[in-house]
Amino acid sequence: MACTYGFLSTHPPTRCGLATFNSALAAHLGGGIVRVTADGDDARPRPGVVHTWTADAPDGWSAAATALDDFDVAVVQHEYGIYPGPDGQDVLPLLRSLAVPSVVVLHTVLTMPTYRQKLLLEEIVAAAGAVVTMTGTARSRLLSGYRVDPDKVHLIPHGTADHKRVPARRLARPHLLTWGLLGPGKGIEWALRALALLDDVSPIYTIAGRTHPKVLEAEGESYRDGLYEIADLLGVSASVRHDPVYRDQDALSRLLRSADVVVLPYDSAEQVTSGVLIEAVAAGVPVVATAFPHAVELLTGGPGLLVPHRDPAALAAAVRRVLTEPGLAAELAGRTPALAPTLLWPAVAARYAGLAGSLLAERSAAMSP
Repeated sequence: MACTYGFLSTHPPTRCGLATFNSALAAHLGGGIVRVTADGDDARPRPGVVHTWTADAPDGWSAAATALDDFDVAVVQHEYGIYPGPDGQDVLPLLRSLAVPSVVVLHTVLTMPTYRQKLLLEEIVAAAGAVVTMTGTARSRLLSGYRVDPDKVHLIPHGTADHKRVPARRLARPHLLTWGLLGPGKGIEWALRALALLDDVSPIYTIAGRTHPKVLEAEGESYRDGLYEIADLLGVSASVRHDPVYRDQDALSRLLRSADVVVLPYDSAEQVTSGVLIEAVAAGVPVVATAFPHAVELLTGGPGLLVPHRDPAALAAAVRRVLTEPGLAAELAGRTPALAPTLLWPAVAARYAGLAGSLLAERSAAMSP
């Protein structure tokens, strides 16, 4: 009999990386969603959602656990900020109370956690049946910096749609693209400063995506407004396209396949998982990125170039190389075929199905007389 999956996560219409990831994984594995909502989220019932855990529900974890126990395996997305309690600690009693095996997907593994964050993550791993990291860097951090059982830790990459099914469409001018939910830390101000150094190749720079809901709630559009001001001061406004919409998969594929270079100028030195990076690589578009951990792991000797953080001159030089150095763009794009098949959602979902099957087999063996 086919395995059934219960998913615990933020979920559309919430717009964040976890919600997007969970929605895609659930679509490929099937099952029901236990949706976690924050204040201000649209909590109306949605297709596939079997229960909603609201931020203000006292002991909401108990009802969420009961809903997950209706399935064979619980798949739990983990990020410190999405569950109630300090550092999202209410997910821990949920995991401990589950009657079914659980797979916890770690979207963040900090190098310098607080004492409480470290202890909480160690207890989450102890309570889970299995834990997934999406990069080797995250796995190494977890094993070296936390007291966890290494046999529980599995590496399964972040999934992506098959963007190459959409034909490439080149614009009249070279097209640079950054997309994703917008907010401080994305480093787009550095890309604008790099753009000002690229008059000789005259690119168009598209900044696609809405402001992150939590940033919008706390700060409004101050970050985006600051980008407009920087572009005006640098004299590059005419070469910048602000595109603040949330795209479905087909629209995102078309946008990606129109780009000559994807620019990821992130400030963070902690980011061990980037869905945007995975999508760009799978689309076969050369990437220029700052040296955040996931980029270092995926792009070193691979389909992109790495630059130091907050260095617009280095960023501009790398973009210029991709656009002007004979054969470089094709060489970088040519490095994706070996990677892409393992990153597509059907392959990634199959890895999760295999892990779930192993957990169920172990439980069955343990219960046998």
